[in-house]
Amino acid sequence: MVVCLILRISVKVDAVIAPGTTFLKASDRGPGGNHQAKWLVIDAEGMTVGRLATRLATVLMGKHRPDYTPHVDTGDYVIVVNADKIQFSGGRMAHDRHPHYTTKMSKKSYVWFTGWPSGQREIPAIDLWEKKPTEILKLAVKRMLPKNALATHMLDKLKLFVGPDHTHQAQQPQPFPQYLMPK
Repeated sequence: MVVCLILRISVKVDAVIAPGTTFLKASDRGPGGNHQAKWLVIDAEGMTVGRLATRLATVLMGKHRPDYTPHVDTGDYVIVVNADKIQFSGGRMAHDRHPHYTTKMSKKSYVWFTGWPSGQREIPAIDLWEKKPTEILKLAVKRMLPKNALATHMLDKLKLFVGPDHTHQAQQPQPFPQYLMPK
């Protein structure tokens, strides 16, 4: 014979609030209140992949804003033109189709797994650049974003274009701020 006892214990605890504690109104919290995402445009011609990707990831996450909140998407939209003219660090090498070809680009490769047995795939950076020129920068930024569902929304705000023209003139993008530019 099994006897089950259910005990209900109610304890009243008075909340203690530290002196000097500041509470924000809902409108002051930024992400849920008055956050308006800006549109920024940057020309990536001749810039190094990693240095540019860190700055883009910072803006996409919203870390450049005073109302940054880690669990909320407070970032801005970023339009990158001439994304095909980025370069890797390293010594320059001659290449017939890529003017910014370097030794690192010849050694760099991208690896992924399909999920099937023997499904590991690898593609050299120069081949990836020839097939999808904007994918190198997109992968670099993606790997610098947080590894959660919010990263998908952040990455959707990155608009990459081959060449100097883009299709987002209606959003009236502002130039990328100088203090956020890669050094």
